[in-house]
Amino acid sequence: MAILNILRYPDARLHKVATPVTVFDAGLKKLVADLAETMYAAPGIGLAATQVDVHKQVIVVDVSERRDSLVVLVNPEIVDGTGESDIEEGCLSVPGIYELVPRAERVKVRAHDQNGNAFTLEAQGLLAAHSREARKAAAQVRLTRTCA
Repeated sequence: MAILNILRYPDARLHKVATPVTVFDAGLKKLVADLAETMYAAPGIGLAATQVDVHKQVIVVDVSERRDSLVVLVNPEIVDGTGESDIEEGCLSVPGIYELVPRAERVKVRAHDQNGNAFTLEAQGLLAAHSREARKAAAQVRLTRTCA
């Protein structure tokens, strides 16, 4: 595993469109492990591959207190969102900036794990709020609201 360099705003590479993952191999597993190590070391609770200049639709999120509940989303797609909640957020690509951002209170996300197995995740609260990482992975980092 390796700690990767996190791109910082206003780096233009943050705006590159991420492409879907089509090969689920050892290289993808290494990317996931490196993303997780980088996120934990930062420290953060979510990181998209685009933020480390790998423009693939891969994200890692861990909102647990003990940092032992890693969620890996490959080719994520938000299929439903309900309610709204304002949560203070920051972004590892825009360090030191935090603001209240309205997000869905509950979301349903379809994705694959790092082995290529499809699954649906239903999340609420902080994990749902960090569905912004799915948007980063599916498109590009948008910096109009913190980093979403």
